[in-house]
Amino acid sequence: MLIDDDPDDQLFFRDAVRSVRPDVQCELASSCVEAFKQLEIVTPDLIFVDLNMPVMNGFDCLAYLKKKSELRDIPVVIFTTSKNVNDINRTKQLGASWFMTKPDDFNVLCKKLRGIIYQESFQGQFMI
Repeated sequence: MLIDDDPDDQLFFRDAVRSVRPDVQCELASSCVEAFKQLEIVTPDLIFVDLNMPVMNGFDCLAYLKKKSELRDIPVVIFTTSKNVNDINRTKQLGASWFMTKPDDFNVLCKKLRGIIYQESFQGQFMI
């Protein structure tokens, strides 16, 4: 699942997921509130969250996800344009599994997603 208010970023991300893993359903939500409604029906293997969204930002969304007993064990990847060290540290403290800066290049996004989806890069570390 990707939670991101930018429709272009949603399509770019969904296309990359389809390229990396065509058999995976990529759920999209334009806001945290929309995502929470979807999460009552579906339980994704991974949740990607943008930090900069109106109404409820990614920090608050992450905190909510980690407080809900039925959602807290789902790995959350911060998927943002931010490279701010304070944002990285704050999301790590809130329980994010990865911090990934949005790439502009489709192939770079596919490579990063492949590492996360196939857990090639996941060793309990916080990655950028």
